[in-house]
Amino acid sequence: MVDAFCATWKLTDSQNFDEYMKALGVGFATRQVGNVTKPTVIISQEGGKVVIRTQCTFKNTEINFQLGEEFEETSIDDRNCKSVVRLDGDKLIHVQKWDGKETNCTREIKDGKMVVTLTFGDIVAVRCYEKA
Repeated sequence: MVDAFCATWKLTDSQNFDEYMKALGVGFATRQVGNVTKPTVIISQEGGKVVIRTQCTFKNTEINFQLGEEFEETSIDDRNCKSVVRLDGDKLIHVQKWDGKETNCTREIKDGKMVVTLTFGDIVAVRCYEKA
């Protein structure tokens, strides 16, 4: 089912992302950049692993992982996390844990778009991507 996500995606809409970043503790200047940046996300499968590349003018990141296996990740805002990504039905669920905290990133395909729901505590942000 990861195949459905394998594509190049461009951000088209973002809701409540500033509040989400603020809750994570992201500084003002970084939040300002994050709010105006429209990243491209490239998801692929390479050698039995899933690869997610995020490209934007602010910073490029890449993670690669086996589904269901914990891995070390430095987030785009420089949090050192222990992360796990799993497939739950048609959703790709990415959990990041650091300093006793946890955030979830759920990716799903709806009407040909990738809808990404970011949750930290009671703060929810939704970002929509279309195929590039």
